[in-house]
Amino acid sequence: MNSFSEVFEEVKKYCVEVGNIGNAPMKTWIGALQPVELNESNASFRVQTEFQKKIIEQSYGNLLNEAFRTILGFPVRITIKAENEHDEDTHKETSGITKNEELERSYEFAEYDYTFDTFIEGRSNEFALAACKAVAKNCSSGEYSLDYNPLFIYGPSGLGKTHLITAIANEIRKNRPSCNIVYITSETFGNDLINALNTKVISDFHEKYRTADILLIDDIQFFAHKERMQEEFFNTFYKLHSEGKQIVITSDKPPKELVTLEERLRTRFEGGLIADISVPDFETRIAIIKRKAELLDLNIPGEVAEFMANRLKSNIRQLEGAVKKLKALKHLAGSSPSISMAQSVIRDILTDNQPIPITVEKIISEVATVYGVSPEDIRSNKRSSQISTARKVAIYVVRDITQMPLAAIGQEFGGRDHSTIVYAINNISDALKKDANLNTLVSDIIKNIKDKGRM
Repeated sequence: MNSFSEVFEEVKKYCVEVGNIGNAPMKTWIGALQPVELNESNASFRVQTEFQKKIIEQSYGNLLNEAFRTILGFPVRITIKAENEHDEDTHKETSGITKNEELERSYEFAEYDYTFDTFIEGRSNEFALAACKAVAKNCSSGEYSLDYNPLFIYGPSGLGKTHLITAIANEIRKNRPSCNIVYITSETFGNDLINALNTKVISDFHEKYRTADILLIDDIQFFAHKERMQEEFFNTFYKLHSEGKQIVITSDKPPKELVTLEERLRTRFEGGLIADISVPDFETRIAIIKRKAELLDLNIPGEVAEFMANRLKSNIRQLEGAVKKLKALKHLAGSSPSISMAQSVIRDILTDNQPIPITVEKIISEVATVYGVSPEDIRSNKRSSQISTARKVAIYVVRDITQMPLAAIGQEFGGRDHSTIVYAINNISDALKKDANLNTLVSDIIKNIKDKGRM
């Protein structure tokens, strides 16, 4: 093989034979790649639109990398440039690596203080919040109540426990600067103990922890199976508690379920006030998104906030991360947050064991493949019978799977108005009742899309 074109022909054969790529997606996507240059480290292509580039990179990037490595016997970096893309001076290379790094940097420092003002109250956390505020108020005035000592807050990771105990520390520090506040994680406590034992200055360790006016310790469950740490913490707990000093503890489980901790620790935890934090409801998630956006000076449209709240349900930390990434994407893209932008953010945030969000792009691509048209055709104003039917089916499937607001769906389909989207959905809905073949076809499309989302 002497030319890039010859190599690419072999790559395409590999994609068909090994990657099981069908004729339609092969022609629509991989076939759209125009070879530009091949050298020892890089294979560069050109496509007509940024949309093509995005789909090829997301859906076929790994397969293309594998194909080139197999055909050539060594790996190459694949870069794709769209003809309507800005110059390299203003845009990053298409590999996405540099852009992603910039994205990470741009939201990494977009932080805010953990205070009671920045904590969003809902039914899932209102008792824990009230208890923390009471502790902060009492300690700020130098009064310690046995009713709240110790305060034990528990709940799954990412729901705001760390935010709350940090807020306690910040509130007390603001109102009573002289107060000796010791706020640590269980890991820090353990590391301090190990260092003290190694250097034989255990007295310094005792001085740090046993003279605290308020001790706040995060993630106590990590003391499991660490007998010496439990022993030291028990003695620290006993001294502080007997002197009336405030202790606040967080854990992922209630005391009775911390079976790997000593019984004497569990009983003392149970002797105070226990407050739980559970998964926030939809309204609270919306409020969290809006508040975090406000703190980051970001305006998120209502439909985008609802879309995010519907998909990120179990972890406040994910919601916060999504808002930060959305701000970064807004900065990079130079446009207001949209449903498509939120989809990209959520796809990056979700962990590997969670379903990959089904995007509008994926749905349109699937429908386009089935009907033998291009995604651009579906978004266009072309009115041929085949394209028009494919467009209405795509609109119907998007609504069925994503439950996006109708106005947002209209924007995804070339800025179509509300009435057009309603007509398309109703038209297909009526047709499904009368046409068994269409019913089967649409059902298969929905099933295929959902199955791919679970992969």
